Amino acid sequence: MALQLAYFAWVRERMGCGEEQVEPPASVATASDLIAWLAARDDRGARAFAEPARIRVAIDGQMMGNDAALAGARDVALFPPVTGG
Repeated sequence: MALQLAYFAWVRERMGCGEEQVEPPASVATASDLIAWLAARDDRGARAFAEPARIRVAIDGQMMGNDAALAGARDVALFPPVTGG
């Protein structure tokens, strides 16, 4: 399953890029699994995803919980909590 990832705000800064295409292993079934896989992949991911509970996820343009399934997904955006008025 190829996924196009987009990173925003401090996640982008820590990853050193705004987007990338990845091919996670079959064991990556949910957004939470993806975050854990990215954190374990290298030092950049370890820094960006050190606090996985703080990461918000949009799958194919829809805000989802971190327990959302990735089956059939094409695009995943990962970002810190958004605030503002």
